Amino acid sequence: MLTALNEQRAALGEPPWDGQVAPLVLGRAAVVAVTAAIDAGGQPLREALRTAVRYLLEALADRVPGRAVEVRIPPFAAVQCIEGPRHTRGTPPNVVETDPLTWLALATGRLDWSAAAASGKLRASGPRADISAYLPVIRVRPC
Repeated sequence: MLTALNEQRAALGEPPWDGQVAPLVLGRAAVVAVTAAIDAGGQPLREALRTAVRYLLEALADRVPGRAVEVRIPPFAAVQCIEGPRHTRGTPPNVVETDPLTWLALATGRLDWSAAAASGKLRASGPRADISAYLPVIRVRPC
């Protein structure tokens, strides 16, 4: 995580991370660095984006634990969250899937659920798949 964060910070012309080296802190710092790269008109580095996506998914699962909804952000990660009927085999009945950049925007409050769905970049199927009530996971304002 630290390597990915420092590489993204270097790409932004920022010094290496000198803060606390703990997964939650590094994950949030990766989210900030990746959004800064996007705000600067660039593409975030793959490993930093992976770190940010995983951090945001884990934070969502911590906030609303359960196994009723599966949130998939290929190719990086997937989590199950929200209380309710759970699945154990096959395709779950409630699935949310999107690309990493759309997830980053949704999870940081930079993109509205309905706008993401209308654009076709967000796919939500099943009666419990609307997780908009749990977003944003953290707020990161545009720079």
